Order: sequence, then structure tokens, then C-alpha cells
Amino acid sequence: MKYKTGWTKENEISRDWYIIDAKDQILGRVATHIASLLIGKGKAEIVPNIDCGDSVVVINSDFVKLTRGKELKKIYYRHSGYPGGLKETVFADQLEKDSRKIIELAVKNMLPKNKLRDGRMARLYIYKDSNHKHEPQKPKEYKLKLTKSE
Repeated sequence: MKYKTGWTKENEISRDWYIIDAKDQILGRVATHIASLLIGKGKAEIVPNIDCGDSVVVINSDFVKLTRGKELKKIYYRHSGYPGGLKETVFADQLEKDSRKIIELAVKNMLPKNKLRDGRMARLYIYKDSNHKHEPQKPKEYKLKLTKSE
């Protein structure tokens, strides 16, 4: 008898819900954990061509931090598509304007650039404070180690 490696099918996927508190956490470290959960890296039944990841709720995005003075050095760029349409926003200004965009961009750029990225990003829910509307899904708390910010 030969052994066969199982291949996960679309209807065999089970998705969990996780909640991550970004308060006093480093942006990059939080984003790597979120990306890993969205991809489903911790699951045994992961396959490369099907989205096997979980849903993630991020709370307290207003309190995310950067290290080594990058609050003034990190710049977000966007372009209108017209000549001279390049806009720049410093991290501190973006944090005041919309802190959810900071985490969204960090996670989006950590995911693989393929057809599955949009579906994974659709399962990411980011809230500025600790209030969220996903209590009926009973999300499990995902613990991150508290890191010292320099």
C-alpha cells in the first residue's frame, strides 16, 4: 500500500477568528503575525493554491508604535495619476488622519502578490479603539509579546 499525501479542497477549509490588540506594539511585528494568520501558515492543511487563512480583527490601531525615531522618517506615498500628482504623508500625520490605513498597508505589503491577496485582505478588520462588532464570531485572543519601544 502506498501512502498518499492529502490535498485540501475548498469545502474542507475551517476558518477561525482571532483578535489582536495592537496597543503599544511595534508595527512590523504586529503586521507579520497578522499576515501569517491571514495566509494560514500555522495550519497543517495549508496548500499554496487555495486561501486557507483565518479572519483577523485588530483593535487599538491608534496606539501602534515605531522604533528608533521612524515616526518622523517613515513616509507614505500615493499618486493621483496626473503629472506632479505625488503626495507624501509622514507616519505621525497618517496616524492622526487614519491609523487603520497604516496597519492595512503594512499587512498588504507582507502578503504574497498573487490572486489570493484580495480575499485575504477582505478578512482583515481594523478598528481604531477597542470597540468592534465581531463578538458573535467569538474571536480567540491572539497574544503578542509586549516589546520595548526604544
